[in-house]
Amino acid sequence: MTDQLSGAVIVPRKGRMLAVLMLAVFAISAGFGVLLPQLPDLVGQLLGQGSTAVQVSRATGLLTALYMFALFLCAPVWGKLSDRWGRRPVLLIGLGGFGATMLGFAVFETLPALYAERAFSGLFAAAVTPVALATVTDVSATRAELGRRLTFVSLAGVSGFLLGPVLGVALIRQFGGSAGSLMVPLVATGGLALVAALAVAMTVRTSPVAHPEKVRRPARVTSPEAVRWLLVLGFVVSAGVAVFEVGLALRGRQDLGLAPGQIAIMFTLCSGVMIVVQAVVFSPLVKPEFTRWLIAPAFAVMAAALFALPQTDDYRLMLVAVGAVAASAGILSPILTYWIASHAGPKSGAELGRQTAAASLGATLGSVAGGMLYDVTWLPNAAFVLTAAVIAFAVWPGLWLPGRLAPRASAKP
Repeated sequence: MTDQLSGAVIVPRKGRMLAVLMLAVFAISAGFGVLLPQLPDLVGQLLGQGSTAVQVSRATGLLTALYMFALFLCAPVWGKLSDRWGRRPVLLIGLGGFGATMLGFAVFETLPALYAERAFSGLFAAAVTPVALATVTDVSATRAELGRRLTFVSLAGVSGFLLGPVLGVALIRQFGGSAGSLMVPLVATGGLALVAALAVAMTVRTSPVAHPEKVRRPARVTSPEAVRWLLVLGFVVSAGVAVFEVGLALRGRQDLGLAPGQIAIMFTLCSGVMIVVQAVVFSPLVKPEFTRWLIAPAFAVMAAALFALPQTDDYRLMLVAVGAVAASAGILSPILTYWIASHAGPKSGAELGRQTAAASLGATLGSVAGGMLYDVTWLPNAAFVLTAAVIAFAVWPGLWLPGRLAPRASAKP
């Protein structure tokens, strides 16, 4: 069985193609998350005995930011190239390069090598997620179908983030030592990326993208201003999540003395909550048009939870706040991606590349802010408090934006 849409993508069995795209995004997400729980300890080992908590926190933030900054720079380029060359070759370059980078740097045990690995991994990862989303957009004929498929790909990314930290901690416990803590997780996730590349080569078939006049989805009428605000809100969400991730790892390790396993549990809770809320939001129970009304409430919950998170030392209450942040972010990310993708038309690669770039820039600045602001003395819990304030301001565009999206929502699928 084959399916051809917009003259761009020919896929034997769309279900199998969707599964392969999910595997590709899962591999990239796991490769990013695998080092997070033990990253402060790993940085401390590589800096040496004389390293301070400030040095560790700043290096942790910069390492995370470097990966995201590479995504920001490269995602729009890869997206445009996928519109020109087709989705399959760009996916293969991204997955093959990502896997080779992680395997190549696994044998090095220095901080500069870790910086280089994060930079090159981000460069190649930028070719995977936006192009996978664009491929899904190409083969989705209705908004409901598009929303469900984008959710599946998003859930694969969240699942990778869910299992990545747990995998990293398990490998550390099994092999131990600074060499094992760097080598084994990178080898495992790099190998998975190469397996995903092989699956893409065998499953996804594309020709150079040539979009005819007639496409199945009707023309969109959303204003460019509304799309720009969607990109801005995507930036804000990613910045908030990045501050949250870095701050959670640092607070759990330095302030509360939590073990890496306990920190991994919190990241696991985040991903589990995201999976549940995303599955509900784009389930048959919720019409895709309704999702635009969830933007403002989700920002309000996220701001409140980030402000409350550092106010308690109780592990169980922290888990509640962590779950609230995860739920709001899990709602916002796929909703914003859905509305941008449904607007993209024949240039889905370029538009979703811009969306990935905006989110990556937010994650870059958020990671730096999470590391730099963590130990400042002029404002207690500055990273969390300032981020909560910025996200609270995002409630305002979330209140009027649904009205701008309404014309598209009223169009028939």
